[in-house]
Amino acid sequence: MQWFLSVAPWLLLAFLGQHVSLSLGGGGADSSASLSILAQRSSAKVSGRGKFSINAKMQCTWSSRDTGESVKIRVKCENPEARVIGGVTDMECDYNGTPRQCPGFMSNPRGFWKQVSRSFRKLKGKTCKDQRALVRAGMCKRAPRGAHFKLDIYSSVSSGQSGGGDTFIPPRASTSTSAPPGTNCSSSRGKHQKTAEEHCSSQWTSVCAFLLSILQSDDC
Repeated sequence: MQWFLSVAPWLLLAFLGQHVSLSLGGGGADSSASLSILAQRSSAKVSGRGKFSINAKMQCTWSSRDTGESVKIRVKCENPEARVIGGVTDMECDYNGTPRQCPGFMSNPRGFWKQVSRSFRKLKGKTCKDQRALVRAGMCKRAPRGAHFKLDIYSSVSSGQSGGGDTFIPPRASTSTSAPPGTNCSSSRGKHQKTAEEHCSSQWTSVCAFLLSILQSDDC
């Protein structure tokens, strides 16, 4: 009995030490798991992507990536039909914003990106062209202006293709030169005067020329 009493405190200390060690080990595992979940959620907040169309032929895709303080959305559009019939075939641009300024982005990133995709569909022909047209999530209406995505106009590029139809050639201007008004009349009068001088006496030259002009009338 005395032996048991002398050993009991040591057994109690050993039991408590093992229990504390297990508790700390389990807490470390829980902490690592929590950090992993937070990292996944943080990644999900900036990993938005989607599709939209500018018109029936120009189809676009967009994807976001974190650039540190801000988030960049890359937009790429393509119109395969324009490669045949002509027109704008490809278009690319970037939109930048700091959505972390919006509480909704932090609490509901999936809903945030759905609303961003809806905003892109509303842009239509302003996509990659109008700096004033912001891409807004509805849940961020009261957020600062910087929380919305704005077009970086210097990143906007597009390419086109000429059509494959017949080439229109404008008609060439006529190269024929017409005599100025009155030129034919002057020439006819000169001929009449010369004929009169050859066949009429000097005193009748003017009369003969006048008569010849009447007989051989031109529209003068």
